[in-house]
Amino acid sequence: MKTPSLSIEVITLPVNDIGRSLRFYVDQLGFTLDVDYAPNGALRVVQLTPPGSSCSIQVGKGLTDAPPGSFRNIYLVVTDIEAARSRLLERGVEVGEIRHKMPIGAWDGSFAAGLDSARGDYASFARFSDPDGNTWVLQERGYRNV
Repeated sequence: MKTPSLSIEVITLPVNDIGRSLRFYVDQLGFTLDVDYAPNGALRVVQLTPPGSSCSIQVGKGLTDAPPGSFRNIYLVVTDIEAARSRLLERGVEVGEIRHKMPIGAWDGSFAAGLDSARGDYASFARFSDPDGNTWVLQERGYRNV
């Protein structure tokens, strides 16, 4: 039997204020608003997609019972972490400093400040949070393949 294709399409984030989240993800991060659907007072689905992504996020009402701000380390993979970080800073997002895996050849879970000197795939990172405290990680991949 052939293994079926599996695809992550949506991640539901727990938030307190849907309007504030919508402004953050669209105005500051540059996500596209795909859906804003509220058929009744108990349900509102707001779906947003990062530029170039096949996976979207949803925020809203009646979607999850997870505590607002409880999601950690959602990765946004970028081809140029310096450019992505600069753009987010310009748009008012508080992004942490870039750091990289150390030692590079035999990573043991440690990090050092700055970019990976070889700009290796999956080696450089920067963190930020949404207004509710859900945390995101920028991770560089494909810098030389652009």
